Amino acid sequence: MRHPKLMAAMTDRPTDRPTDRPAARPPADPTTTASLPLRVADLSTRKPHAFHLRPDAESRAAIAEALGLNALRKLDFRGTITAEGRRDWRLEGRLGATVVQPCVITAEPVSTRIDTDVLRRFLYNLPEPDAAEAEMPEDDTLEPLGALIDPGTVMAEALAIALPDYPRKEGASLGEAGFTPPGAAPIEDQRPNPFAALAALKRDAGTDGGDDSKG
Repeated sequence: MRHPKLMAAMTDRPTDRPTDRPAARPPADPTTTASLPLRVADLSTRKPHAFHLRPDAESRAAIAEALGLNALRKLDFRGTITAEGRRDWRLEGRLGATVVQPCVITAEPVSTRIDTDVLRRFLYNLPEPDAAEAEMPEDDTLEPLGALIDPGTVMAEALAIALPDYPRKEGASLGEAGFTPPGAAPIEDQRPNPFAALAALKRDAGTDGGDDSKG
C-alpha cells in the first residue's frame, strides 16, 4: 500500500455539462506528486525517459514531517532515466528545495535553499562487497534494480542527504543556547533520524513491487 500523503490527491474539476452520472476524475498531474513509480519493463532502452516531480502542499507536508522539518516550502525534481547496457539504468536529475529547520542554538526557524545534482545507477547484478571492499566508503549512487524505479524515492533520499546537519540562524551564538539546569536530567536530542523516517515511508509506500524485471 502506498503512503497516502506521498500521492497527490486527484481533484474534481467543475463542469457545465449536464450529466446523469458524476464526471470522471482527470488523471493525476505527474508534476504535483511525490511518488512516480515507473515499471522498468515499460521504459525505452533507446531513448531517455524524462520525469518531473513538483509535489503539492499536502505531499510536501508529509515529507517535511517525516524528515523533521518545520516546513518544506518548495520541492522540484526533474531529470532523465537512461538505459546503460542491456539491463542497467541510470537516473540523473536536479533537485531544488527550500526547507525550514529549527536553529540548533535558538530553535528559531532557519530557511535554506538547496540546489544539487542527483545520480543513481540501478544495477541488475549489484555485486556484494567482499571483506576488503566492506571497509571502503559505500558508493551511495548504486542501487539494486527491481521491477520499479521511483524518482520520488530518489528525491526524498537526496533531500535527506542534502539537509544541513546543524542549521544555524545568522548571528546566533552559543550564549543563546539553553543548557540543562543543575541536577536535571540531560536533554536528549529529539531530532528524528531522516533515514529511519525514509525507511518507514518506503514500508508504507510498498513500491518495491518485487523483482519481476529479472528473468
